[in-house]
Amino acid sequence: MGEEHQRKRSRQHFEADARQISPKCETSKWYFSREEIERFSPSRKDGIDLVKESFLRSSYCTFLQRLGMKLHVSQVTIGIAMMMCHRFYMRQSHAKNDWQTIATSSLFLACKAEDEPCQLSSVVVASYEIIYEWDPAASMRIHQTEYYHEFKEFILAGERLLLDTSAFHHLDIELPYKPLAVALNRLNAWPDLATAAWNFVHDWLRTTLCLQYRPHVIATATVHLAATFQNAKVGSRRDWWLEFGVTTKLLKEVIQEMCILMEVDRRRTMPAPPPLPRRELGWAMPAAMKPVHMARGYPFHSYPLQSYRQPGIW
Repeated sequence: MGEEHQRKRSRQHFEADARQISPKCETSKWYFSREEIERFSPSRKDGIDLVKESFLRSSYCTFLQRLGMKLHVSQVTIGIAMMMCHRFYMRQSHAKNDWQTIATSSLFLACKAEDEPCQLSSVVVASYEIIYEWDPAASMRIHQTEYYHEFKEFILAGERLLLDTSAFHHLDIELPYKPLAVALNRLNAWPDLATAAWNFVHDWLRTTLCLQYRPHVIATATVHLAATFQNAKVGSRRDWWLEFGVTTKLLKEVIQEMCILMEVDRRRTMPAPPPLPRRELGWAMPAAMKPVHMARGYPFHSYPLQSYRQPGIW
């Protein structure tokens, strides 16, 4: 009974938020500074701190990856759904919108946007089974008319809110995949470098990096980063990135952001050190590192972070 009431309140939040969206909302602005993301998101205004929002972001990205694989949709469609969620939560608050419902609606909408049709019934059942995987009876319960129609209404309400929030800009999202393929082909990148670059792009989609920089910028910086880590030479000129419309200053800025994300994630996934002897507990402990807007449920690929500081990288 408590679960039912909670879900009804969630649906009311969706409908209320959809009615309150102003048609003058600056929905065309989908790129933000780090300060806007970390300090001024709608969730922050509702009392959700950066650590909590980062955890929620990681949760819906991991959920979308599982749901997309369960439904056998392409990685591009999954990436589009992740971007829809990232954008949505820069306009709406986590405090008022259940991330599991929004994520499910995002994948359903992404399938339409990418012309990769997926039946609503399949999305509803697969999502419910993942959400309630701890309950052995969930697979049978979702096929009951009452539960199925109720959950379906949540998904459709979430889809309407996604479209209203974005003013239909969700239907033309660009990912770094296409410009990355263009760059790799033009630079004749060897297979290992291409694989590393593709893996990096998969990682960046789970962060808010794609809310800070345009796809071709991320793709170009990713090729440079992968080439540096593998000591590979790309392009026929030293400043080859200029061919892709990326200045040296911007390239350095993006790579610095990428390395910060990787370093913070490396520290987060390192095993905890053994406890200090009791006699040393009086020593001052270093302050905790400021959290970075991560959106990952697993560690980055292992590359030596000191490589980006080698002479001649630029």
